Amino acid sequence: MEIVLSGCLNRCGLRPYYSREEKQLSCENMEKMGISHLSKRCYRELSGGQQQRVLLARALCAAGSMLLLDEPVSGLDPKATAEMYELIRKLNEEGITIIMISHDIGAAVNYASHILHMGNPYFFGTKDEYLESSIGKAYSSRDGGKEA
Repeated sequence: MEIVLSGCLNRCGLRPYYSREEKQLSCENMEKMGISHLSKRCYRELSGGQQQRVLLARALCAAGSMLLLDEPVSGLDPKATAEMYELIRKLNEEGITIIMISHDIGAAVNYASHILHMGNPYFFGTKDEYLESSIGKAYSSRDGGKEA
């Protein structure tokens, strides 16, 4: 709970305590991430997936309408990875803009609405435009033509 609540620190200003609204926001974000039952647990004792959910809940407390995620599923097992991507998708559907950096092109194609491919050549466009582009076709053929 303390880690999630720390996402509200910038809202406190010079105030040395968290307001009722900030505490409520942290509880709501823990509920969104499905980790309310972990509120009294030590962060170090949590699994990798649970830790990622705690950090995402904290980011939601700090952020308003946009999240920048750098490899949010790094080190997670396949089940936790799928759950994390599903949580991120739901947040996006709720109106939060998600900018995600990933080396997993299959996941990007599966979950993103737009793709910025940093390579030679560069590409920016919708997921469908990416799949039709020469660079998108080259990467999808490397993966056996499978989409994630």
